[in-house]
Order: sequence, then C-alpha cells, then structure tokens
Amino acid sequence: MRRCKHTCFLVLMALLPIIYMGCKKPYDPPLINSTASFLVVDGVINTNLTDSTIVKLSRTVPLSGKVSFKPETNAVVYIETSEASYSLAETSPGRYSTPPLTFSAPGGSYRVRIITSDGVKYDSDLVKAKLNPPIDSIGFTATPNYLQIYVNAHDPNNATRYYRWEYQETWQFHAKYASDYVSDERTGLGVRQQQIYQCFGNNPSTTIVLGSTARLKEDVIYQSPVTEIPSTSEKIETKYSILVRQYALTPEEFNFWQNLKKNTEQLGSVFDPQPSSGGGNIHCTSDPKIPVIGYIGATNIQQKRVFISNTQVPPAWFPNYPYAGCKMDTLHTADVPFILVYPPIVYLATHPWLGDNGLPKGFYYTTPECADCTLRGTTLQPEFWR
Repeated sequence: MRRCKHTCFLVLMALLPIIYMGCKKPYDPPLINSTASFLVVDGVINTNLTDSTIVKLSRTVPLSGKVSFKPETNAVVYIETSEASYSLAETSPGRYSTPPLTFSAPGGSYRVRIITSDGVKYDSDLVKAKLNPPIDSIGFTATPNYLQIYVNAHDPNNATRYYRWEYQETWQFHAKYASDYVSDERTGLGVRQQQIYQCFGNNPSTTIVLGSTARLKEDVIYQSPVTEIPSTSEKIETKYSILVRQYALTPEEFNFWQNLKKNTEQLGSVFDPQPSSGGGNIHCTSDPKIPVIGYIGATNIQQKRVFISNTQVPPAWFPNYPYAGCKMDTLHTADVPFILVYPPIVYLATHPWLGDNGLPKGFYYTTPECADCTLRGTTLQPEFWR
C-alpha cells in the first residue's frame, strides 16, 4: 500500500505542469494593439559654441507592428530664448539641427517649440542651461570575458552632480576572403576591382548611461562604466574607436532618464522595477490631453574620443567571425561570365587559379557574404581615423 501511495504521488507531481498549463489562458495586453501614435522628442539645447543642436522627432509605434521607428517629418522646430529664436532645419527624416549657435546669454533659459505637419503645437518648459565640466579621460580594463570602457570626470565647483553619456562606436574589420577580381563581360577574364576587404563599422549607443555624485562629498566621476565589448567581438580585431558625449543634467532631467531606463532596460522579472511614468517637460499646447514623451535640457555638451588597438587587449582573445560557412571553389575562365556577370551577383572571384604551367586557368570564387565587407560596413575611412 505504501508503495502504491508513493507511485501515485510521483504520477500526480508529473501531471501538475500539464494541468497547470491547461489552466492558463493567453493574455494580450490592450496596448499591444493600440493604434495611438504619440510624439517622441529627443534633444538637448547645446550651448557649446562649437557644436550643433540636434532634436529628433518620432512617433510611438505598436509593439505588434513591423515598423520599429517612425520619424516625424516636415515639422517646424525652433529654439526660443528671452532674446531671440533660432530655427532648426530637417537634415534627414525626423532629425532637425542648427549650426553652432552664439547665444547672447549662454547660461540663460531656453525652450524648444514644435509645430507638427498637422498643425499641432508642442512646447518644452523653460530650462536654465547647466554648466558641464570637461571629460577628464576615457579608459578601459580587460576582464576575462569583456573589455570594460569607462569615463572619468569631475567638477571642482561641486555643481554638476548628475551626468548622462552617449557614445558612437567605430571599428575596422575585414571580410573572410579578399576579392581582387571581377569578370569582364566580353572576355570572361578577371580584372582588378575596388577594395572590398577592409571596412569600417559604426554603432550608436543603445542604452541609457547615467551617473550621479549627489550622495558624495566631492563631484567626482571615477571609472563610471560606459559600455562593454565581449572578448569575442569583431570590434577589437584591428582597431576600435569610441566617441563619448557628456551631458550635465538637472535633478528633474536625471529622474526622467532614470525612469526611462527602468521602463526600457530593467523590466522582465518580478524582481525588476515596475513601470512608472516618464515625467517629461514637453507638453501639447494645442490640446493638453495629448500625451508627448521626451525631455529637453540645455548644457554645453562635452565630448572625447579614444582609440584602442588589438595590441592593447589580451593576446588570447579571438573574434568570433560570422564566416562559419564560408568556403572557396574553383571554376574555369570560360565559365566566369555565367555566374559573375549577370545580376543579381551570386559569387565573387577572389584570386587566380593557376594551372600546371603557372598560367591562370580560372579563378577561385566565394559568396559575397564572405568576400564583400560592404554588406556590413563601408570602405570609406572616417576623417578622424588614424
């Protein structure tokens, strides 16, 4: 009897997950299918006289939709101060900018005003410009699994206290094989083509990076993490560069970005922070009931760039290249036009295939994914590269 009870207990425990799963019903939150499209404003009024002010406008999109970014185009955007107003031009869809501005009172108060293409008006609150200290340095440390990049800064006046950083990454990488030849449609012979072996990749920051010294006696940022690069990343195979931009924030602006970070990056388990209101400083003046997302601050943006060579990382680190299935094969010169000339191009020739007499007999070839780095980057070397 005891053995029967034990067996029955085990069977019941095995059936519990099935019974539990059978009781669950799918739940689709109403917001997923919402068609509401609210304005999103991202920008900082730059009081640095050597750089531009950029404001990005977009619309929220449904979580269930296929579009992840919807720029707000053909809007009128301008900066307003107590002395003058400055218009921003749309330089690309949803991106509005000015050349460097000379404000009569760099420490004064500013706001951004927006009129969308449908005539709806939005204003940000008046904000006083925050003085931003320079970035002291950008450094890095190698851990067993990743490269940690950090920033150092300080304010001798102990007046900044709240910081935010953005960054732009650039790195040099190469294709699996060098493709030195293309087919000539008339003769089928290989001819030298443009360099598509070495390329440059770019990535903007995709996370919100914040720092605060509000609880410290001195306003010193020491080795505050900016980003991590895995030890297997292609970014550090040759040379890597990062441009870090620093923003000084008001306490209210810091709270906005902190809430946004919690709502977008730190959700997913019962132990993570619960969603909360963003509390931005932009309002719809045409209809106060229309929500708008964003915060406009004002500061003199500081920036600093560093380069990291592969000789500065542990020699045991080796990139995990996306070339696992790459291989080469051979073909006779007479067959070249049939697979290399007519679009869409399916293969690329890499180098000559020599016969027993030492003369070219044909070519080695591979797929573009293995020999054309421009599919993942650009061959145009940045002006700042060295």
